[in-house]
Amino acid sequence: MTSFQPLGGTSRSGRVLGPALDKIIKNAAWRKHANLVAVCKSALDRLDSLPDSPDPSFLLGIPPSDADSVLHPLVLAIDSAYPKVADTALECAQKLFSHGLFRGDINLPADGDDAPGSSAARLLASVCSCGGIGDEALELAMLRVLIASARSPFVLIRDECLAQIIRSCYNVYLGSQSGANQLCAKLVLAQIVVIVFARTEADSTDVRIRIVSIADMMDLSDRNLNDSTLVQSAQNFINEVMAGSDADPLPSKSNKEEGLMPPDSEEEAAANGGGLSKIREDGLFLFRNLCKLSMKFSAQENPEDPLLMRGKVLSLELLKIGIENAGPLWRANERQVFFAEKALDSFTTALSQEALPVVVSLKELARGKRGGGRYLFDIVVAVIILWASLRIVFNGFPSIPPLVTLIHVLCRFLGAIKQYLCLSLLKNSALSMMTIFQLLCSIFMGLMSKFRSGLKEEVGVFFPMLVLRIVENVLQPSFLQKMTVLNLLEKICQDPQVMVDIFVNYDCDVNAPNIFERVVNGLLKTALGVPPGSVTSLSPAQDTTLQIESVKCLNCIIKSMGVWMDQQLKLGDFAPERHINKHSSDNLASLNGEEGGVTDYDLHLDANHEFSDAASLEQRRAYKLEFQKGVALFNKKPSKGIDFLIKTKKIGASPEEVASFLKNASGLNAAMIGDYLGEREEFPLKVMHAYVDSINFENMNFGEAIRFFLRGFRLPGEAQKIDRIMEKFAERYCKCSPSSFTSADTAYVLAYSVIMLNTDAHNSMVKDKMSKAEFIRNNRGINDGKDLPEEYLGSLYDQIVKSEIKISADVSAPQNKQTSSINKLLGFDNIFNLVNWKQYEEKALGASDQLIKHIQGQFRAKTGKSESMFYTVTDTAILRFMMEACWAPMMAAFSMTLDQSDDKSATAQCLQGFRYAVHVTSVMLMQTQRDAFVTSVAKFTYLHCAADMKQKNVDAVKAIISIAIEDGNYLQESWDHIFTCLSRFEHLQLLGEGAPPDASFFVAPLNEAEDRAQKTTFVKKKGNALQNPAVMAVVRGGSYDSASMGNTASALVTPDQINNFISNLNLLDQIGTFELNHIFAHSQRLNSDAIVAFVRALCKVSMTELQSPTDPRVFSLTKIVEIAHYNMNRIRLVWSCIWNVLSEFFVSVGLSENLSVAIFVMDALRQLAMKFLEREELANYNFQNEFLKPFVVVMQKSDSAEIRELIVRCVSQMVLSRVNHVKSGWKSVFLVFTTAASDVRKSIVLLAFETIEKIVRDYFPYITETETTTFTDCVKCLIAFTNSRFNNDASLNAIAFLRFCAVKLAEGGLVCYDNNSEGHLGNGDGSDGNLTEKDDHAFFWFPLLEGLSKLTSDTRPAIRKGALEVLFNILKDHGHLFTDTFWINILKSVIYPIFSNTQNITVGQVLLVHDPQFPNDDSTKSETDTLAAKCLVDLFVRFFNVVRSQLGSVVCIVTSFVSSPYKHYANTGMAALLHLTAHLGSKLSKEEWKDILVPLKKSVASMLPVFSSIIRIMQDIEIPDSVDQYSDHEYINEDEEEANMETASYAIVRMKNHISVQLQIVQVVKKLYEVHRKCFSAAHVSILLDVLTSIASHSSEVSSETIVQQKLQKACSLLEIPGPPVIHFENESYENLLKFLQTILAEDPALSNELKIESLVVFVCQKIFKIYLNCAGQQQNDETSDAGPTAHSTLPLGTAKKEELAARTSLLVSALQVLRSLRQDSFRRNLRIVFPSLVSLVSCEHHSNEVLDELHDIFQSSIGPLLMNM
Repeated sequence: MTSFQPLGGTSRSGRVLGPALDKIIKNAAWRKHANLVAVCKSALDRLDSLPDSPDPSFLLGIPPSDADSVLHPLVLAIDSAYPKVADTALECAQKLFSHGLFRGDINLPADGDDAPGSSAARLLASVCSCGGIGDEALELAMLRVLIASARSPFVLIRDECLAQIIRSCYNVYLGSQSGANQLCAKLVLAQIVVIVFARTEADSTDVRIRIVSIADMMDLSDRNLNDSTLVQSAQNFINEVMAGSDADPLPSKSNKEEGLMPPDSEEEAAANGGGLSKIREDGLFLFRNLCKLSMKFSAQENPEDPLLMRGKVLSLELLKIGIENAGPLWRANERQVFFAEKALDSFTTALSQEALPVVVSLKELARGKRGGGRYLFDIVVAVIILWASLRIVFNGFPSIPPLVTLIHVLCRFLGAIKQYLCLSLLKNSALSMMTIFQLLCSIFMGLMSKFRSGLKEEVGVFFPMLVLRIVENVLQPSFLQKMTVLNLLEKICQDPQVMVDIFVNYDCDVNAPNIFERVVNGLLKTALGVPPGSVTSLSPAQDTTLQIESVKCLNCIIKSMGVWMDQQLKLGDFAPERHINKHSSDNLASLNGEEGGVTDYDLHLDANHEFSDAASLEQRRAYKLEFQKGVALFNKKPSKGIDFLIKTKKIGASPEEVASFLKNASGLNAAMIGDYLGEREEFPLKVMHAYVDSINFENMNFGEAIRFFLRGFRLPGEAQKIDRIMEKFAERYCKCSPSSFTSADTAYVLAYSVIMLNTDAHNSMVKDKMSKAEFIRNNRGINDGKDLPEEYLGSLYDQIVKSEIKISADVSAPQNKQTSSINKLLGFDNIFNLVNWKQYEEKALGASDQLIKHIQGQFRAKTGKSESMFYTVTDTAILRFMMEACWAPMMAAFSMTLDQSDDKSATAQCLQGFRYAVHVTSVMLMQTQRDAFVTSVAKFTYLHCAADMKQKNVDAVKAIISIAIEDGNYLQESWDHIFTCLSRFEHLQLLGEGAPPDASFFVAPLNEAEDRAQKTTFVKKKGNALQNPAVMAVVRGGSYDSASMGNTASALVTPDQINNFISNLNLLDQIGTFELNHIFAHSQRLNSDAIVAFVRALCKVSMTELQSPTDPRVFSLTKIVEIAHYNMNRIRLVWSCIWNVLSEFFVSVGLSENLSVAIFVMDALRQLAMKFLEREELANYNFQNEFLKPFVVVMQKSDSAEIRELIVRCVSQMVLSRVNHVKSGWKSVFLVFTTAASDVRKSIVLLAFETIEKIVRDYFPYITETETTTFTDCVKCLIAFTNSRFNNDASLNAIAFLRFCAVKLAEGGLVCYDNNSEGHLGNGDGSDGNLTEKDDHAFFWFPLLEGLSKLTSDTRPAIRKGALEVLFNILKDHGHLFTDTFWINILKSVIYPIFSNTQNITVGQVLLVHDPQFPNDDSTKSETDTLAAKCLVDLFVRFFNVVRSQLGSVVCIVTSFVSSPYKHYANTGMAALLHLTAHLGSKLSKEEWKDILVPLKKSVASMLPVFSSIIRIMQDIEIPDSVDQYSDHEYINEDEEEANMETASYAIVRMKNHISVQLQIVQVVKKLYEVHRKCFSAAHVSILLDVLTSIASHSSEVSSETIVQQKLQKACSLLEIPGPPVIHFENESYENLLKFLQTILAEDPALSNELKIESLVVFVCQKIFKIYLNCAGQQQNDETSDAGPTAHSTLPLGTAKKEELAARTSLLVSALQVLRSLRQDSFRRNLRIVFPSLVSLVSCEHHSNEVLDELHDIFQSSIGPLLMNM
C-alpha cells in the first residue's frame, strides 16, 4: 500500500471498510481469530487493488464479484461474538448503511443462493444474531445497524430478512438484561414500523420519516418507563440514530444516473403483472406478522407467561403506531372503481368529440379490470383526465398505458386489517390485562378515525364489545377499564364527524345497533351513579370519578355535535335542502365534512361513502324506530306485532315475506318466533309452511337438518304446536331428501324422538339419562314397520348427546340480538359464545385453533362481496334526529350532576354541556329542547333563592350571559328565561349596594323631612341596608316560576340566612355590569328575527316587573328604551317588526291600573318618540304613524284622566318642537287630538284644541308636506272638536277652520285640478256613483263635507246652523272644481243624509203626540231644515247642468217637506218646489217635469190618511157638552179628562194644519199650471187634475164625518178656540178644481177633448150640487133620478145648517155658472145628469137669492131653449 493511498483503496466502500478491517486485525486475538485476521488482510489487499468501480453493484464502488469477499470478514467478526471485533464490524456495517453504500433489495438467500445482495443479507443475519450474545454494547450496536438498514433509502429489506430484523429487536426487548436496551429496542421497532408504513404509503423509499417518541408507547406495566434516566437515554439513542449525522459525502453521481435506486413502483408493478410493488408487499408482510405476533397465546400449562404477554403488548403497541401512521392507501377498496367511473362519465361529457373514443375506451377498460384490481380514486381520476387532456392538446401524444398499472393498488391493505387486525382485536378482547385493553382501545380509536368507512360492520361489532358493554355496566365494572373507555369516547369526540357518522350509519340503519343512543344512555347511567342500595365493586371515590368523567364524555359528545354543525354552516354554499349527490366528484371531496388531525378523509374522498341528505336519513330513522316498535310488539304478542308491521308496510303481507322476516330480522325473541309458527290460525299456519319451505335440507343428514332447522327459533312448550311444526319439517325433509326414509311419518316420529333425546341429555333436572340402546329401542318399526339401521340411530344419538341442539345465538333477550345480523355476516356468533369477557375463558379462546381458522375462513369468504354502504352527510338537519335521541339523557345527567355535585370540574363540564346543547338546539330550531336546556340553566342560577347560592350557581349565571351573547340569534322564546335571570341579578345587585328600590319612583312625593330621612336610609352601609323588608323577602326566596322573589309566606329570616345572603352577594361581584350591559349592547348584532324575539321577551319580563303589586321595577323598561335606541338604525322593515312588539307593550303598560307605572311608561315612550322624530322620514312612509300609535291606543282606552292629559301634553310638546320632522306621524297626532276632543274632562279638550288650533293656523303646510292623506285626518280632528260640549266657541272655531281647510284644498295645494271649458272638472262619465280612493276629490273633499253634513244634525242650534251654512258655502264656492261623479257622490253621501230625518216623518206617525222626532215646538230645528231646503234648491239650481241626473232625488226631498204633517215644513217644501220650478222650468224636459209632478202627487196621496188617524183617535175619547158634565160622572178622574182634552187639542191642531197644507197644495198646483202651462203635456195636466181631484174628494170625506166634527166642535168650544175650517176646506177644494177645469175647457179645447174635461166639469158640478142639497136637507136618490123628481117633506133648517148653507152658496153659484157656460150641445148632452139636481135646488131652502137667480138663468137661457126645440 503506497503512502498516498488511503486505507482500503480508492473505492467509496473501501474507504469505510479499510479502517474497520484494520481495526479488527488489531483487536483480534491472533490465535483464536487467526482465520479472521487472514481474511481481513486478504480483503484489505483486495480493496487496495480495486479502483472505484462505476459498475452497478449492491456495494457501491466495488464490483459484484469482489463484494462478497470484502464483506465476508465483517460476517466472521460478528459471528465471533468477541466484543472488540464484533463491535467494530457492527460499526462498519452501520456506516455502510448510513452512507448509502449498500444498494438494492436485501432478502435472506435460499440455500446455495449467490444472488446479488446475498452477502448483505448474510451480514444482516449475522448482525441479528448479536442479540443473543447478552452483551449490552453489542445489543445497542446491533440496534444501530438495524435501524440504519431500515432507514436507508437505497436499500429495500424484504420478506424474511425484514422479519428477522423484527424478531431480533423483539428478542432484545424481551431478553435483554438492560432496561435501557429494552427501551431502545422498543423504539427501534416502532421506528422501523413507521419507516416501513411511510414507504408503503408513498410506494417509495425516499420519504420523510417521523422520529418516534417514547410517549407513543402505552405499556404502563413496563417498569422501565418509570425511570426517567432510562427513558431519556432511549429517546436520545433513537434521536441520534435517526438524526443522520453521518451524512454521506461520498457519492458523487446521482442515484438514478447510477441506476442503483430501487425501481419505481409503477414500473415494478407493471413488471410484476399488475400486482403490488415490493415496498407495499413488504408493508403488508410486516403488518400481517405484527398481527400474528399479537395473536400468540400462552400454552394451557402456563397461561400467565409474562414474556409472551410482553411480546403481545409490544405487538399491539406497534400495530397502534402503524394504524396511527396509516394513510389513504390503507383505505382503498372496490367502491373506488364506482367513483372513478362516475368521474370518468362526467369528464366524458365535457370532452370534444375527437377525444371521446379515448376516454370511452379507458372507461371500458376500467370496468373490465374491476374484478381483478383496485385503485386509488385520486390517482386514477387524475391520471385518466390528465392523459386524456394531453391527447386532446397534442395529437401525437402516446396513448394511455394499460389501466392495470394504475388500478392495481389492491384492497389488500384494508383487507388485511379486516382479516388480521380485527381478528387480533377480537381474540385479545377476551384478555383481562389492562394494558392490552388500553391498547385495543387505542387501536380501535385509530380504526374509528381512519377506517370506519371501510369497516362499517366491524365497527358495529367492536363498538358494543369494547365500549358499550363497559359503559352500560354500572354496578360491577372495572374502574380502570371504564376510565379507559371513557377516555376513548372523549378522543372519539375530538373528531366532530365521527359521532355524526356513527348515528347515520348505525342508529339510522335498521340492521345495525343503536350505538349513539346506547352510548348516551350508558353515560347517563354512569353519571347518575350506582343506585342506592345496590351492591357494587366501586368505592365512593371511584364512583364519583366515573360520574364526572361520564359527564365529561357527554359534554364532549354535544360539543362535537356543535363543532360539526358550525363547520358545516360556515361552508360558503351551504343550503339545508341541498342534495350532495348532485355535485361533481371534486365537490364531493371537499364537502365530506371530515377535516381534522385524525380523520378518515384527510386527503381525498373514500369511495366507500354514499352521501345522503337529511330527508332520506329521516325516513331511514323513522323506518327503524317503527320497525323496532313492531319487533318489540312481536316479542310481547307475536300476532299483534306481525299485524302492525304489515299495516305499516314494514314487511309484506304474504306468508313468504313474513317467513323471511322471521328468519332474517334481528331483535326477535326466538321463543316468540316458535310460538307464532306453532299457531293454528290460517295465516300463521301458512307462514310456518313458508318458513319451512324456504329451508333447503339437501345433502344434510337428519341430525344436521333438524339442528339447522331449530337454530332460528325455540320450540314452543305446547305439544300441539310442536306437532304442527315437526309435521311440516318431516314433510320438507323428505321432499329435499327423498331417499332418506320411506315416508314422512318416519321423519316425523324420528324428529320427535330427537327432540326428546336432546331434552333428556342436556336438561340438568333429568337424573336418569336415556341410553343409546333405549333410544334405538324407542325408534324400532318407525320406518313403515321396519327398523332404521342401528348404526344410523347410534350415530344420531352420539351427535345429539355430544352437542346440544341450540338456536344460533341461544339467547332470548331481544336487546342482545340486535347485533346478531352483523355477527352472522362476520361469522362472530361462535366467538361471542365463547368470549364472555371473563379471564377464565382465555384458555378456550387461545386453544381453539379450529375456531380461529373458522373466523379466518369467514373473513376470506367476505372477500369480493359487496361492502355495506357507509353514509356521510353534510346536512346539519341530521342533528335534529341526534338531539331527539340524546337531549333527554344529557339534560338528566347535566342537571343531576349540577344539582348534587359541588366539584368545580364537574359543574364546569355540566355548564359547558348545557352551553353546547343550547347552541345546537337553538340553531336547529328545536324549540322544546332548547327551552328545556335554557330553563334548566336558568333554574340553576338560584337567583330566585339567593341565600342558597354557591359558586356553581354564579357560574350558571355566567353561562346564561354567554348563551345570550353567543346564541342570541337562535334563542327566540328562550329569551324569557334569560331576561328573568338578568332582572333578578340586577335586583340583587341593587339590594347589595343599598340603592333605593324602584318602587320609590312610583310613590307620592314626600315632604322635605321625609325625603331627607329616606335618603339617609338608603345611603347606609350594605349590612344595614340589607335589613329592609325588601331584602328580607329576597332572603326568604321563592320558586323559579314565581313572578318575583320573596312571594312566599313571610317566614322568619334567621341570621345565618342573612349572612349567607351577604356572602352570596359578594359572589355575584364576579359578574360586573359590563357583562350585563353587553347583552343589550350586543343586540345590534342580532339578526332580524332574533331582535324581534329579543324585544318581545324583554317586554314580557318588563311587564312582569311593572305589574308587581308590592315591588314594581323598571330595570327591563329602561333596557327597552336602551335597545330601542341601539337598534333604531336598523332597516325600517325590521324596525317596524320591533316596534310592533314595543307598541303592544307600551299600550299594555300604559293602560295599567298603577297610575305611577303608566305615567313612567308614557314618559319613556315620549323619550323614544323624541329620539325617533329626530330622524328624517321620506315621503309615503308610514313608520312615524306606527311609532306614535301607542299614544293613540292608550288615549282611546285609558280610564285615567291624568294619563290622557299627559299624552296630550307629550304629543303637543313633540309636535310643536319637531314639527318640521313630522311626516306620517301626523295621522297619530290627529288621532290623539280627535280622541281628546271627545274627552269628559274640559281641560283636556281645551288643551288639545289649543294645540290643534296652533297647528292648523301656523303649521298647515307641514301637515301636507309629504303626506297629503293627513289632510283628511286633520279634517276629522276638527270635526271632532265641533262636537265638543264644553265650549261652543271652540266648536264654532273648528267649523271655521274647516272652511279654512276647504279654501286651502281649493287652492290646489293637495289636488292638481285641470279645469275644463265649463269651469269644472269633468271625467266624461257621470254614471259611476261609487267612491274610490283613486278619486282625489273623494279622498280629500269627502271627509270634510261629510263631517259638516253630520254636524247639521247637532243638537246645538248655533253649531247646526253654522255647519249648514259653511257646508253649502263651500259647495257653492268650490263646486266648480268637482267632477260630475263626485257631485253625485256629494249629493248622495253628504246632502241627502241632512234631510233623512225630515223624510222619515210620515203621516202615520203624526198622532204620536209626545214623539221627540217631531220637534213641533223646536223652531230652531225648523229654521235649520228650512234653511237646508232652500240651500239645497239654490245649490241644485246653480249646478243644475252637473247634477241634473239627481232631479228626482232632490224633488223627493222637497216633496217630503210638502208631505210633512207640520205646516212650516210643508210651507218650506212648497216654497222650495216653486223656487225650483221657477228657475228651471224652461230647462226641464217632459220627463223631468214628470219627475217633479209624480212625487208631488204621491206626497199628496201620502197626506190623506192623516184624517183617518184623527178619526181613530177621536173615536176613543169622550168630549162633554160642557165643562160641568164631568161632575156628573165621578168615575172619570182628572187625569183622564186632561188626557182626553190634550188629545183633542192635538187633533184639532193637526186637523187645521192638515187642511191648511192641502189648500196650499191646491194653490201650488194652480200656480204651477198658470206659470208653466206651456211646458205641460196632457200627462202633466192629468197629474195636476189628479192632485186637485184627490184633495177635493178628501175634503168631502172630511166633511162627511159629522160625529168627529161634532166632537171637534165641542172640544173647540170647551177650549175656546176656533174649530177646523172643514167647510171652507171643501168649498175651496172644489172651487179651485172647478176653476182649473173651466180654464182648461176654455183655453185649450184640444186638451179638453183629450182629457174629457167636459165630463169632469159635469161630474164636479153634480158633486157640488149633492153637497149643497145634503146641507139643505134634500136627499137625492140617484136610482130614481131618471123617473123624475120625487116630492119630499122638508123640515126647517137649524141655525148651524143655515150658516153652513150660506158658506156653501158661493160654491153652488160657481158651479151653476160653470154649468151655464157650457156650450149648447155640451149642455144638452149632460142635461139628463144634472137636471134632477137642478130641480131639487129649485125646491130647497136657500140662504141667498143669488142661487135662485142663477137657477133662473139656467132654466131660461139653457134649459128653456132646449125644451122649446123639442
